[in-house]
Amino acid sequence: DVDSRYEISCRDTVPTGWQAIDDLMDGGLGAGELGVFVAPAGIGKSWALVNVGANAAKKGLNVVHYTLELNEAYVGLRYDSVTTGIAAQNLKYNVEEVKEKVKEVDGEIVIQYYPTKSAGTLNLLAHMERCKLQGKKPDLVIVDYADLLKPNGKNLDVRLQLGNIYEDLRGIAGEYGIPIWTASQANRSALEDDVIEADKISESYNKIMIADFVVSLSRKIEDKANGTGRLHVIKNRFGPDGITLPSKANMSNGKFEIFTEASVQGKQAKAIMENGGETMRKILAQKMKEME
Repeated sequence: DVDSRYEISCRDTVPTGWQAIDDLMDGGLGAGELGVFVAPAGIGKSWALVNVGANAAKKGLNVVHYTLELNEAYVGLRYDSVTTGIAAQNLKYNVEEVKEKVKEVDGEIVIQYYPTKSAGTLNLLAHMERCKLQGKKPDLVIVDYADLLKPNGKNLDVRLQLGNIYEDLRGIAGEYGIPIWTASQANRSALEDDVIEADKISESYNKIMIADFVVSLSRKIEDKANGTGRLHVIKNRFGPDGITLPSKANMSNGKFEIFTEASVQGKQAKAIMENGGETMRKILAQKMKEME
């Protein structure tokens, strides 16, 4: 029965807000699915997760954001920045504007902080149940980030522990019928790579095997100076992978923009990246002049 088969297989997705990514994912991340951002430290994994959460909340969805690095207030400030477009350091001077913009957000954002390695997937499940009882059943869960969760098996190898954590997260996504986004560290050797591939993911390749959608973020020194970067689709159960997308990243307010290579904005971002060395030379020359 072809008709019933296609009706059953229809995915209920939550868009990321980046059209270039959502098109590749056939609409976004769906119920029971796990998405992973991969990047070295300091590249913007946490900001990318906030972008996804903020977009879902704007669409009226309930977002539960678990943070195992930054405290609740700091993560809340990041949501304020992405929602309003105001630079994080200027938020305190624009409180009334922030309040007005936040009123326009139809969904709920619940931020729960756990110190690193103090909480496991069972703690997340218990908290999600409390949210459900309070009338805030999650439509999207964000875990920043899974590698910092407490493993359930103490005597297992680190790779097996991480594999179990990712399996548990995907199991929670299936049990609740919601998408879960998280992030993972890439190796230090990936810091200066134009494109970060699957072999640069730290500790356990099981993360790639378990996840449904995996995308890496690359921002070299020149990219940080130019506000550019690259997103590379490592794995995609819903469409093509191995695709690299140019991006712009405003790290003052945390907003990421992602483009297709053929788009006008994509071509502009690529041109800036290809001329990145010249920009760095100008910056260094200016710093030398200031020192003199």
